[in-house]
Amino acid sequence: MNRRSRLIVWFLVCVLAGVLPVHAQGDLQRRQDELETLREQIRQLEAKVKVQQQNEAETLELLDTYDTKATLVRKLITRLKSAERQLQARIDTTRRSTRSFEAQLAFLKAHYAKHVRSVYKTGRMHDMELLFASSSVEEFIARNEYLHRFSEQRRSDTRRIQRKQQQLSEIQVRAEKELSEERRLLAEKSAEEDRLAVLTAERREALIKIRKDKNMMARQMQRQIKAAKAMEDMIARLIEEERVRTEHEREAAVAKKLPPTPEAPVVPGEFELKKGRLRWPVTEGSIVARFGPYRHPTLRTVTTNTGIDIAVQPGSSVTAVAAGKVAKIWFIPSYGNLIILNHHDGYRTIYTHLAEIDVLEGQVISEGDVIGTSGDSVDGPRLHFEVWKDRDKQNPEQWLMRQ
Repeated sequence: MNRRSRLIVWFLVCVLAGVLPVHAQGDLQRRQDELETLREQIRQLEAKVKVQQQNEAETLELLDTYDTKATLVRKLITRLKSAERQLQARIDTTRRSTRSFEAQLAFLKAHYAKHVRSVYKTGRMHDMELLFASSSVEEFIARNEYLHRFSEQRRSDTRRIQRKQQQLSEIQVRAEKELSEERRLLAEKSAEEDRLAVLTAERREALIKIRKDKNMMARQMQRQIKAAKAMEDMIARLIEEERVRTEHEREAAVAKKLPPTPEAPVVPGEFELKKGRLRWPVTEGSIVARFGPYRHPTLRTVTTNTGIDIAVQPGSSVTAVAAGKVAKIWFIPSYGNLIILNHHDGYRTIYTHLAEIDVLEGQVISEGDVIGTSGDSVDGPRLHFEVWKDRDKQNPEQWLMRQ
């Protein structure tokens, strides 16, 4: 057996014996802790939902709870799917290992049986005859050494057969545990998918109720004003964090006595050069609320829209309009789940009313990458999209290519 094969066998034995390296055990424990944290957060929201469902005045807040809970349930389903894939890989490894050990055991048993048959046919007297038939003392010693080694090899074969049988037994026990765990994961994933379907239906009923109540719609407009202010505050914090980070990097360069970076000439950046030619964040949809003053079709109240609202089918893929980095993933009542992308040079794009989020904070993305899926707001299925230059809100229609 070569070195690579020994390493593979060692790893398989570690897996099957439940003695994975410390870092692997740590990863497994972290995943289990994350799953349990998600389950606990969902349980807490379920209790909150029961209270809010009994209070008519909290229907809008109930909608927020539904959105938060749906996000957690989707995240839990994603984690369960990942755990299922990893477990299936271990099951496949266990099956391959079982076949390998069974083949090795069969070979050892066949080899040992052949020796037993040989001993049975010739008898132990054959060994004595072989020794006394030696023509010299040297030959006697050599034959005796040969017989001794032969007997030792047989004892070694017996021990190897016993070890292989023990290892095979451990593999089979491990395989049963893995299959049992797989069945449990599949059942939990199915239950969470059912929970999400019920949650979606309950959320839809809450939306219908809100849309029929002018008082709730008026409250929702006030929440949207607060949400816009919260967005401004978040952008301000991101700008300040970036300023502090840049200052620290500059101070670190001075401390290391690095030569100052020559100031580059002021030229339009990549994002700015795409003004009027940016791809749309969705492949299909129409603008139902434009940038600037906006009159609500039902309430006839005029508010300021800080971006544009694009009517889309729920679950539509939302893509990055340009290359950048995920600066923030957040939740704001009335905006729901949102993503802020940093495109450098002070430019940022914002995507809200997301049902699902497929990226992580700090992730570098390319133009056209899917970052999430659209959801359903109080005003209907849509994506709210904004463009910012530092603290200044831009009209997205001036940046997007004409359709």
